[in-house]
Amino acid sequence: MTEFNDKQTDILQAAEKLFAEEGFDGASIRTIAKEANVNIAMISYYFGSKEKLLEALIIHRSRGMKMELENIFREDLAPFEKVDRLIDLYISRINKNKCMYQILHFELSTKKRIMDMQAFIDIKRQNLESFKRIIEEGQEMGAFRKDVAIPLIPATIMGTLIHFQMNRQYFEPLLGINTEEHFENYIKNELTAHIKQTIKALLAHEN
Repeated sequence: MTEFNDKQTDILQAAEKLFAEEGFDGASIRTIAKEANVNIAMISYYFGSKEKLLEALIIHRSRGMKMELENIFREDLAPFEKVDRLIDLYISRINKNKCMYQILHFELSTKKRIMDMQAFIDIKRQNLESFKRIIEEGQEMGAFRKDVAIPLIPATIMGTLIHFQMNRQYFEPLLGINTEEHFENYIKNELTAHIKQTIKALLAHEN
């Protein structure tokens, strides 16, 4: 299932909020139904189980990336400018969907339940193909080196940001961050600049 109607979207948004606040085990179907203003039977009808609801949430939040990547590919920009756009896109999407990434990281790391991740993996592979086109175009133009593990570049971008978010209590005193606004601005400016510098260094030819 990749297309969701308005009522399904309401249920998914309620589930995301409660999974993030209370954990997967802590959030009940009853509380999700109450948050979404639907009856419990409707959740069962649309999704079948809480596990299937979580799988649908992951797919819901992962869609749309391919189209945005294709738009960057078509833009009339220099290769390194496209890399800047790529990184801005990844960071904005992760920040926007950070609740989902927290849930996903917890579920995959604890392995408490078997989840059918094939649909999510398929979406990630499609996104990677679009990402590869952008990098390979830069390689063909001679701007990027060819000995780069392209599948690891999105992992480097996402891993750096997610690590920073999940270790907030460590980084805040270290970097003098003392408000929510300061934290978000640090991600938008300093951390994004650091990630761009790192990825460009990976792609640039050695002098």
